[in-house]
Amino acid sequence: MLISEIILENFMSYEYARIPLKQGVNLVFGPNGAGKSSILLGISVALGQSYTERSKRLSDLIRWGKDVARVTLVLDNSRRGGRRPILRINRDQIFLTRVLRRDGKYWFELDNASATRADVLRLLSRFGVDPDNMLIIMHQDMAEQFIVLSPEEKLRLVEEAVGLEPYRRNVVDAQKKLNRIMSQEESLGKMLESAEQTLNYWREQYDRYQQKKQLVLKRRFLERELAWAEVSKREEAVSSLEKKIQDRKNALGKIENRIKLVEGEIDKLKVESDALKGTWQKLFEERLSLEKEKTRHEFNVSAGDEALKDLKDWFDFGERRMKEVQEAVSSLEKRLGVSSLSNVEAEFSGFRRISENLGAWSETLSLKIAGLEESVGASAKRVVDLDSQILHTKNRVHELDLEIERLSNDVLGRRINSAILGYQKKELAAEIDELNERVKVLRVDLEASIKKTEELGPRIVALRATDEVLDEIRLTDSRILALADVSEDIERMYESYSKLYFELKEKARVTAENREKALEEIKTRMDAWRTVISSLLDHVNLEYQRVLVQVAATGAVRLVNMHDIEAAGLEILVGFKGSQPVPLSIYSQSGGERSTATMSFLFALQQHIRSPFRAVDEYDVHMDPKNREVIINLLLSTVEVDEAQYLAITPNQMFFEGKDAHIITVQNIEGVSVVKEVG
Repeated sequence: MLISEIILENFMSYEYARIPLKQGVNLVFGPNGAGKSSILLGISVALGQSYTERSKRLSDLIRWGKDVARVTLVLDNSRRGGRRPILRINRDQIFLTRVLRRDGKYWFELDNASATRADVLRLLSRFGVDPDNMLIIMHQDMAEQFIVLSPEEKLRLVEEAVGLEPYRRNVVDAQKKLNRIMSQEESLGKMLESAEQTLNYWREQYDRYQQKKQLVLKRRFLERELAWAEVSKREEAVSSLEKKIQDRKNALGKIENRIKLVEGEIDKLKVESDALKGTWQKLFEERLSLEKEKTRHEFNVSAGDEALKDLKDWFDFGERRMKEVQEAVSSLEKRLGVSSLSNVEAEFSGFRRISENLGAWSETLSLKIAGLEESVGASAKRVVDLDSQILHTKNRVHELDLEIERLSNDVLGRRINSAILGYQKKELAAEIDELNERVKVLRVDLEASIKKTEELGPRIVALRATDEVLDEIRLTDSRILALADVSEDIERMYESYSKLYFELKEKARVTAENREKALEEIKTRMDAWRTVISSLLDHVNLEYQRVLVQVAATGAVRLVNMHDIEAAGLEILVGFKGSQPVPLSIYSQSGGERSTATMSFLFALQQHIRSPFRAVDEYDVHMDPKNREVIINLLLSTVEVDEAQYLAITPNQMFFEGKDAHIITVQNIEGVSVVKEVG
C-alpha cells in the first residue's frame, strides 16, 4: 500500500475532506459532478503530475472564493519484510503536501518542511511510483488516449510501468554513442581525404627535398673523404717513420738485451770466481787446519811414546816391589805359623796393606798404560789420514787456481764485447733521437690536419684516389644546383601534414574500433532488451488472452519491429463476438469494446507493474452491464493476487461476487463534495 489517506483542503469542490484508502481495491462511487475525479486529480497534483484534466493552471483547482488549497497524501512507510521503503525516515507515515496559491505560487512540503519537485520525485522513485504514466494513473478519457497512441508510444509506456525502461535507455544511449562515433568517423574521413591530398603534394616536394638533402650529405661526405684521404697520407708518412723508429728501437732493445746478457754473464762469472776464491780460501784454511792438527797429533805420538816408556818403568818397579812384599808375607807366615800370627798381626797387616796398595796402584797404572797406548795409536793413525787429506787439498787448490785464471780471462773477453755493444747502442740512440724529431714535426702537422678534418665529420676510410673524389664532388655540385629552388621549410611542412595525417588516421582507426565496439554494445543491449521485453509480452499475451475469454473475446499482444528499437512497438489485437482479432483502435471497435479491451490489457499487465499504487477513472462508462460486472470482478481478483493498492472511480453501482473491496461514495451537497466511507 502507498496511500493510507488523502486530505483535501479547498481543492476544487472540496472544502475539507479526509479520504482513507486501504490495501487492495478502493472503489469510488457517485453521480456525475459529485467530485469523484477530483480525488484522483488531487492525488496526481500531490504526486507532482503535470496532468490537470480540467484546467491548464493549478490555481484554477483552488475552490472558488479561496486563496490557498492544500492536498496532503499520508504515505505508508511501515516496515515491509523487516525494512521501511524510505530508510532515512523512521516513521510509519510520511506526509506529502502540495500547496496551491491563487497568485500562482505552488510548492511541496514533506512532513511540513518545504521540499522541491526533485525531492518528491526521489521519494516516489523509492516507492516505485511514476505518476505520469497513464498505465499507472489513468484519468478520464485516458483509455481513449491510450488507444490512439502509436505502437511505439504504447511500448514505451509499458516499459516504464514495469521497470524495463533502463533496457531501452541502455540501447538508446548506445545508439546515440554510435551516432556520435559515426558522425565523428564521417568527419574524420573527410578530413583524412583532404589531409591525404595535401600530404601527397608535400610528399612530392619532400622527396625532392630529401634528394637535395642526400646530395648535400653526399657532398659533405665527399669533402670528408677527400680531407681524410689527405690525413691518411700524412699518417702513412708518420707511420713509416714510426716504423723505422720502432725498428731502430727493436735493434737498440736487442743490443741492450745483449749488453744486459753480457753484463749478466760477467756478474755470473764474477760470482762464480768469487765463489771459487772463497772455496780456495776455505781449502787454504782447511789445509792450515790439517797441518796444525797433524803437528798436534805428531807431538801427541812423540810425547805419548815417552810417557809410555816412563809408565812401563814404573809398572815394572811396582811389580817387583809387590813381589818382594808378597815373598816377605809368605816367609813370615811360614816362619811364625798360624798360632803365633796374632803376635805379629800389626806387622803382618802392614805388609798386607802395602801389598794391596801396590796391587791397586799396579792395576791403575796398567789401565793408564792401555789408555795411553790407545791414544798414541789413534794419533798415529790420524797423522796418516791427515797426510792423505793434505795431499788432496793441495791438488784441489791447484785446480781452483787454474779455474780462477780461466774465469778471469772470460770476464775480460766479455768486457771487451760489452764495450763494443755500448758503442753500437750510442749510435742507434742518436739515430732514434733524430727520427723522433722528424716524427714530432710531422705529428704536429698531422694533428692540425686531423683537427681541421674532424670539423667535417667522423673519420672514414678513403678507398679511392683524390682525383676520383674530386670528379664526383664536381658532379654532385651540378646536381645540387639543379635543385636550388627546394626550400628547407618543405621538411617542416611535410612533417606537420604527415603528423596531422597519421593522427587523423589513428583517430579514424580508433573511431572504427569504437564503432565496432558500439555496434557490439548495441547488439548486446538489443539482445538483452528483446529478451526481457519478449519474455514480458509473452506472459502478458497469455494473461490477456485468458482475460478476453471471460468477456467472450479473443486477441493477442505482440511486439512489432523488434529489430529496431525506435520503430519497435506494442500492438494490441482484439475480436468480439467471434470476429477475427484486429488492432485496437477508435475505428475498429465500439466504445464499450475499446474500454473492455483496454482494461483486459491493464489486468494482464498488473502483475508486472512495479508501482504499489494504480488508479483508473471512469473506465466502464461505455461498457454493457455484463462486461462491467466481469471487469470489476477481474479487477478485484487481479489486485488480490498482486497485493497492490488500486483506486477505481465509476459512476455506476457495482455488484460483487463475494469480493473484498473498500467502498467510498461521493456526493455533492450544495456545491460541496462530501465523502462517505461505506466499507
